[in-house]
Amino acid sequence: MHIEQLRDFCISKKGVTEHFPFDDVTLVFKVMDKMFLLTGLTSWEKGDPKVNLKCNPEKAIALREDFEGITAGYHMSKKHWNTVLLNSSDISDDLAKELINHSYDLVVQGLSKKLQKELEEL
Repeated sequence: MHIEQLRDFCISKKGVTEHFPFDDVTLVFKVMDKMFLLTGLTSWEKGDPKVNLKCNPEKAIALREDFEGITAGYHMSKKHWNTVLLNSSDISDDLAKELINHSYDLVVQGLSKKLQKELEEL
């Protein structure tokens, strides 16, 4: 997966916006102003692309045990976030998209009913 593919995939989701809230190299994708994916652009430039994704706590642990390319979220809550090394031999583009969808869905489920309704109406 290339950075453009990642961006296109994320932006195509309903209610998603992109931001640089921390600095000019940390790209953050939000749904209804809540983060679901972070990535450092320098990791892409170095050829070692990685993303931080929100994850159900039980699933997060299982994923870390099953995939070499998935670790506890770097600089994030280790319980709720994973870091996914996109160039790892055991992380396919399909798996990456599945994990991005899971992160997006978790954030949407955590939105208030009002925000969920606004999202549905977009």
